Amino acid sequence: MRLPYASSSPPPDADPSTAEIYARIAARRHPRPLIPLDLSLLHSPPVADGWNSFLGAIRTRTVLPGALLELAVCRVAVLNGAVYEWNAHAPLALKDGVKADELRAVREVEATVTEGGREALGRSVLSEVQRAVVRYTDEMTLRVRVEEETFEALKAGGLSEREIVELTTGVAGYNCVSRVLVALDVGENNGKEMKSVEELVASK
Repeated sequence: MRLPYASSSPPPDADPSTAEIYARIAARRHPRPLIPLDLSLLHSPPVADGWNSFLGAIRTRTVLPGALLELAVCRVAVLNGAVYEWNAHAPLALKDGVKADELRAVREVEATVTEGGREALGRSVLSEVQRAVVRYTDEMTLRVRVEEETFEALKAGGLSEREIVELTTGVAGYNCVSRVLVALDVGENNGKEMKSVEELVASK
């Protein structure tokens, strides 16, 4: 971490609003303690509070299947080299039903903003809707602009309007997460290797 972590509890001289922010973040993490990302953001309690509300909604108040959300988050982590994000979310992807060979494809298929990447994705073990999610995630992350064909593939894959909005905000949100993680070296993971799918499966 390029900065010292903030205290895991409100400082003695904290005003009541800061104490309330700590309490809201702790409530979302319960029964786990605050994580390094929280302790990084809590240098600015108002930012940490807004972050907690936004990411909390994506994680707990959406109808998008968890397997698709986690697949997209893992893809963001791969594209951005966010080791912390991959190591945290790849186990969740497996838990939510993403198969080991599917997760391996998410990690290994080259970016689909290239012709070679699109061809490799088409040959992968991923389902039609998983391929659509990967391509959408790649374009959002690497180009920002999404091709009409890519967007239409989400609808063809059966995603509702609400699910498409939730996928879009999830990809955007976790791009934000990965950029903070890598820029500040949260969790001291920069330069380390992401856990292999074999390691993750063995530790389930």
